[in-house]
Amino acid sequence: MVAEHADLERALADPDLHADQDRARALGRRYAELGRVVAASSALASAADDLEAGREMALEDPAFADEVPALEVALEDATEHLREVLVPADPDDGSDVILEVKAGEGGEESALFAGDLLRMYLRHAERVGWRTQLLSATASDLGGYKDVVLSVKGARGPDADGPWARLKHEGGVHRVQRVPVTESAGRVHTSAVGVLVTPEVDEVEVSIDASELRVDVFRSSGPGGQSVNTTDSAVRITHLPTGTVVSCQNEKSQLQNREQALRILRSRLHAAAKAEADASAAAARRSQVRTVDRSERIRTYNYPENRVADHRTGYKSHSLETVLDGDMGALIQSSVDADRAARLAEAAGGS
Repeated sequence: MVAEHADLERALADPDLHADQDRARALGRRYAELGRVVAASSALASAADDLEAGREMALEDPAFADEVPALEVALEDATEHLREVLVPADPDDGSDVILEVKAGEGGEESALFAGDLLRMYLRHAERVGWRTQLLSATASDLGGYKDVVLSVKGARGPDADGPWARLKHEGGVHRVQRVPVTESAGRVHTSAVGVLVTPEVDEVEVSIDASELRVDVFRSSGPGGQSVNTTDSAVRITHLPTGTVVSCQNEKSQLQNREQALRILRSRLHAAAKAEADASAAAARRSQVRTVDRSERIRTYNYPENRVADHRTGYKSHSLETVLDGDMGALIQSSVDADRAARLAEAAGGS
C-alpha cells in the first residue's frame, strides 16, 4: 500500500498524465484514498512508539506515570481511526449529484411542500458552498412543484467529498404534517414528497447508444397545462432497454433541454446499475441506511410540534424552521455517522 501510494505520487507528478483528465482524476482519488490510510498507519505507529517510551520512562521515574493513561487513549484513538479509513469507501463519494423532488400523496399541499424542500436544499447548498442548477421543473397552480430536478456541484479535487457523500441518504419519502393553506377548518393533514438522489456521471462513465433512445419533442407548459412556449423546445427521452423516461422543458432551446435530459438519464442508469450490483453482491449484509427503500418514509416534518425526525437514525430537531432554512448539518451528519457505524460493523463481521 505504501509502495502503491509512492508510485501514484510519481505518476501524478508527470505532466503528460493530465492530458487525460479522466485518468488523472481517477488516480488522484486513489492517491487521496491511500494517503488517508498511510497517514493513519503512520499515526498509529507513532502512538505505539510514544506509549512504549512513556512506559519505559515511568519505570525509570514514577513522575512520568501520570502521562501513560493519556498515551494509551491516544493509541486507542489511532487504532480506531485506522480501522475506519480501512473500510472501503463509496467510490461515488466525490461525485456531484442529480437531486429530484416529486410531489406525492396530498395533492396541491404535497406540491407546496416539494417547493419547501427544494428551497431547503438550495439554502443548504449556499451554506456549504455548492453550486446548483435547475435542470427541470413542473410548477403547480399554487406555486409549488409537481416535480423538480436539481444539479448540485461541489468543490473539485481528489481530496474533497462531493455532494453525494453528504446527500446520498436524502433519498426516500419525506412526510409533512401541517395545516394546508387549502384547509379552511384548521385540521392538520399528512402529505408526502419523494426525493431521489443519484450521483452525476460523465459520458465516459455511462455510455448511451443513440440507437437505444426515443426522443420526442413538445411544447413547454406551465401551471394548469397552459402553453408557455410557441415552439417545440421541450424534450422527452425514453431509454428503450430499461424504459427509463426523462423530460426537460426549462431551457429555451431544444438542444439545451436534450443535453439536460441526457445528464439526468446518465445518472439514473448509473444508479440503477449500481443498485443491481449491490443487491446481487451483498443482499444479506447491506445496511439499512445505505439501502433504504425509496418507498420508505425516512423523515417527518411536524409543523405543530416544530419538529423534524429522521426515522432511520433517531435524530430529532425541535427547530423545524432552521432546518428548512438550510441548516441541515446535524441532520445529515446523523445519517453519515449511522452509515459509518454500519460499515464498520459489516467490516468487523466479515473479518
